Amino acid sequence: MAAPLYEALKKHELQNPVSFHVPGHKYGKVFPEEAAGDFRSVLRLDATEITGLDDLHDPSGPILEAQRLAAELYQADETFFLVNGSTSGNLAMIMACCEPGKPVLVQRNSHKSIIHAIRLSGAKPVFLSPKMDEAYGVPSYVEIETVSEAVRRYPEAKALILTNPNYYGITADLRGAVELAHSEGIPVLVDEAHGAHFVPGLPFPASSIKAGADAVVQSAHKTLPAMTMGSFLHVNGGLIDRERLSYYLSVFQSSSPSYPIMASLDLAREYIENLILSKEADAILRAVDVFKKSVEANKEVEIVTTTDKRAIIDPLKLAIRSAAGLSGFELQRRLEKQGVFTELADIQNVLLVLPLSSNQADSFLFSSDNSGEGSIPFEPLLYKEENQKISMLPLSYGELNGYSKEAVLFKDAAGHLSGEAVIPYPPGIPLLMEGEVITEEHVRQIRTLLACKARFQGGQALKDGQLAVYIQKR
Repeated sequence: MAAPLYEALKKHELQNPVSFHVPGHKYGKVFPEEAAGDFRSVLRLDATEITGLDDLHDPSGPILEAQRLAAELYQADETFFLVNGSTSGNLAMIMACCEPGKPVLVQRNSHKSIIHAIRLSGAKPVFLSPKMDEAYGVPSYVEIETVSEAVRRYPEAKALILTNPNYYGITADLRGAVELAHSEGIPVLVDEAHGAHFVPGLPFPASSIKAGADAVVQSAHKTLPAMTMGSFLHVNGGLIDRERLSYYLSVFQSSSPSYPIMASLDLAREYIENLILSKEADAILRAVDVFKKSVEANKEVEIVTTTDKRAIIDPLKLAIRSAAGLSGFELQRRLEKQGVFTELADIQNVLLVLPLSSNQADSFLFSSDNSGEGSIPFEPLLYKEENQKISMLPLSYGELNGYSKEAVLFKDAAGHLSGEAVIPYPPGIPLLMEGEVITEEHVRQIRTLLACKARFQGGQALKDGQLAVYIQKR
């Protein structure tokens, strides 16, 4: 197999180059001594756009070849390396399609970067409420019936933006949704951040690329052996203006991209390509099954499984729940005391991301202090499906500029327009979006999460029992 960018960097390193260029660490020669042992081997590959190493923003050599190999593997017309995470890909693909004042159809449980991109574009978001998964207690996917009605109402929409899979690995077959959107010439943009490893097919779910999506963003660093912030943007078909997309990629990506991150994307692609050729996927699934059986044997926890017959679950995502009445947050904290660090916790669940390898993580044991004794009581968040499957904000983002903000107590917040996004993190999906009408249910959920010591991004006054709201200027 070939990893052209990594090979070019190694070839350059073997020349023992003398650096009179950036970065300032000079291939690790100028670096704090106490950390040199940890960083030096990576810093030898941390170069810049010098002769032979190509340029991400105008590739013609090893970067171009590495991207071409990725596109070939994922069956895309074109693949772009992202060094600023999937966030930069989400921003670029949405800005390339959306226009001020024009509607865009978007899944309500989208990552904050998608909401940010829509606001930056000036488009009018039309939110599609997802189905709630009763077993997990979280939003999953947008049902085909909702997509059909949205396309019927808004045939002039500039894009259909979906998230597949969700953070918990719940996926849906998107072929029907793509066909509906394409019947009106609407491009389909998919945040597939957690699906970079879907390319082998069974036993993994099918990628939305195979479903015909026009642009797909994948966080290679989440499940492939790529460095943090390393992601892919795959593009197919002619519904997206490639010149405009390239422009926005140059806007949202660093002009000094990290060569170690790009090389790790090259190597991640090589890794999964080797996995496919060696037919290792079945061995990984068998190892995952063995690991799950070891978890099932522990009576302190239970594995969460969906009963939704339309849902397809990623085998690398494992949600567990306390059998002794602990909240997910409390269970996570107690696991961390034993040196076991998990991806996220919510009010009920703890999520584990398993490795894309037949060498699965060691089973973990629960000591007696993981029983319900001394546990913090919590009220399950019984999320309700929205009665209104298709909705818009009461005011456009532009109209909100005519309002000021002030903080009000939780008890006074319902009925106001939220002055900021309140985002439990992880997973980074807004519980409350800026400009959305605050309901008593929102307030109840926020109180419950705070009582369980959840972490938030946004909601700066939450610790004081307050929410920012919009107030019309006098």
